[in-house]
Amino acid sequence: QPWGPRVALCGSSSGALRDKRARILSRGLPKQKPIEGVKQVVVVASGKGGVGKSTTAVNIALALAANDSTKEIGLLDADIYGPSIPKMMNLKGNPELTTKNLMRPLKNYGIACMSMGFLIEETAPVVWRGLMVMSAVEKLLRQVDWGQLDYLVIDMPPGTGDVQLSVSQNIPISGAVIVSTPQDVALLDARKGAEMFRKVHVPVLGLVQNMSVFQCPKCKHETHIFGADGVRDLAKTLELDILGDVPLHVNIRETCDSGQPVVISQPQSDAVSLVHCT
Repeated sequence: QPWGPRVALCGSSSGALRDKRARILSRGLPKQKPIEGVKQVVVVASGKGGVGKSTTAVNIALALAANDSTKEIGLLDADIYGPSIPKMMNLKGNPELTTKNLMRPLKNYGIACMSMGFLIEETAPVVWRGLMVMSAVEKLLRQVDWGQLDYLVIDMPPGTGDVQLSVSQNIPISGAVIVSTPQDVALLDARKGAEMFRKVHVPVLGLVQNMSVFQCPKCKHETHIFGADGVRDLAKTLELDILGDVPLHVNIRETCDSGQPVVISQPQSDAVSLVHCT
């Protein structure tokens, strides 16, 4: 048949094109480079904003330090548009520079912290396009003198965009923790977040179900304001562990707002025991 050789030629050409495309893409992917002095990196993420991700990240960092006082812990706020770590960790001021022109983290409760919030006024909005945001993330990753850290906890921005991809592809990450409320609309995005980390070969350590139940302080009646066990059901679907089940408790909110996170200010509370389990 006259068209037989053409089909074979087209088939071989398409195979060559695929190989070439794969080579180009492999060259384009950034090479992972560890952060100097940092042994393990754990990212705390969520698909949806407002589910308590930053509160969880802060308390995980403090719990790691409380569980083993010999460990050095750092906390990096990768949310450029809405940094929360300065307020939650009761820190203000501009980082000092080393002789190598690296920023020194600010420290409180024994945790070394770095955030965009230290570099701008507290009420100033960050009105930047993507390239400027990526440049800022790169500076927070590479131009900070962390010293020697056993764990660096990274509070990721919500979503599955440029920052998440850049962090995941540029540094080796030991694992990701996904935070969500049991509400259906939050679970949709939490699942996307977990799937994104799997696609970029970051181990997902498990899920945290936040604001799982509200107990009336007077009558002790429990109400599942955001639904019951939605995160547990998602964990079963994704074959992941549940790392913690944190109630909607006024003390958790108040202590973070006052810059005295519950792990530090109320170490004997029930909520803290759940954070330590996480």
